[in-house]
Amino acid sequence: MSDVTDAARWLGPSADPAAGRRTWLACLIALTALFVLGNLANYARLDLNYGWDLHVNCAAVDAHARGLDPYFVKNLKVTTLSYPYLPVTLDVFRPLCTGGFLAGHYMAVYFVLAVLCGLLLPALGRTRTRARDVALQVLCTLGAFVGFEWVHVSGNFAILSGVLTTIASMLLLRAPAGGASEDPSFALRLAGAALLGLVTSFKLVFFPVLAALYFLPLPRGRKLVLIAAAAFSFVVPILISRLLYPDLFATWLLAIAGQIPNQHSVNLVEVNPSLLLLAQSLMDHAGSDSKPAVFATYALAALALVLVPFALSVLRVAADRSVREGGSRLLQLDRWLMDHPRAAMRITVLAMFALYLSSPRLKEYAFFELALYAAVLVVDLPARALAAVLTVGLLIPALISLAGTALEGTFILLIVALMCFWILLLDFRAEPKRLEMEGA
Repeated sequence: MSDVTDAARWLGPSADPAAGRRTWLACLIALTALFVLGNLANYARLDLNYGWDLHVNCAAVDAHARGLDPYFVKNLKVTTLSYPYLPVTLDVFRPLCTGGFLAGHYMAVYFVLAVLCGLLLPALGRTRTRARDVALQVLCTLGAFVGFEWVHVSGNFAILSGVLTTIASMLLLRAPAGGASEDPSFALRLAGAALLGLVTSFKLVFFPVLAALYFLPLPRGRKLVLIAAAAFSFVVPILISRLLYPDLFATWLLAIAGQIPNQHSVNLVEVNPSLLLLAQSLMDHAGSDSKPAVFATYALAALALVLVPFALSVLRVAADRSVREGGSRLLQLDRWLMDHPRAAMRITVLAMFALYLSSPRLKEYAFFELALYAAVLVVDLPARALAAVLTVGLLIPALISLAGTALEGTFILLIVALMCFWILLLDFRAEPKRLEMEGA
């Protein structure tokens, strides 16, 4: 009788809600993967002039090899775009441009590198990685915010910063083997921090991301050492460029300040889906062209939409789940982070996401690196939150791209990324209650 009852309970529509959730979530993941891969295949088959950023970078390397100043667009072949990176990168990128292999096969190479990023991303302290988690990370890497699409079609070297960010994350987000104060992997974390600092030197505006290292589950002194190592690594390429390439460094400063006439400038306020440009658009509609007003509006938006909600959420969760032993609020946070290493690493990645999202110059291809941070966070989400992130962050952007809607010059990607950030943040705020219910 019990066997029959058990069988009926298993066959009943409301008997196993967990199985039902797994089924519809698996269907959503499959549907999302279908549209993401379909979108990648759709533009890859078109006979268009892709790879413009790759051509600019290799043209700059070639101009430098011929003794010309690559920061003057007139010295570059077949392009009107300017070279944005530090002078030291001209020699670093030379092997990539030699022989023409990358220029001829970059779409296949970039796809392999993006999949590799998804495979190597850490799982926030888990000793065993599930196949489902890896599949979600690969899917998110390829499809979140259509960031990889922009890297893929433009040939932008953001793929390299993505690979280095993945390696840095592997080194930084390691669960302590014993006590945090005796963590044998601190040397690896130090290498990860230095690598992350090097990545931010590619695009200087993302330097604030290094502050997220403070949320790692380590004693405060060690966290400050990591931040210092990352900051030093950030400065080293600038110093090398200043000392070894003085003439090029001077023209690089002119180029990024937009002070070289009659050529594309790499200044802060240009067409990009960032909060700064959104603030500028709002001020334009209000009839104001005051730069202080624009930057004040941008700062207010970044604080109100991203940074303050994140800070309040972290302090609230830490206060709710920690045993108060006196001391300052910051000291209580330090104790809580060390007592909850997995949650601390999740906060670290969420902080990186928040700081990156708040950048004043968030180009379309930069959403690829934002997708990597999201890929680390999605695997621990409950079913509803995961479904929301997949729908908002992957499915909708893929459908918009497949429909042929122009994303450049709009704030669609910014809105999508903000919505995903809030989904991740609300789930983080709800985690204590969810754990209490599971424990009960």
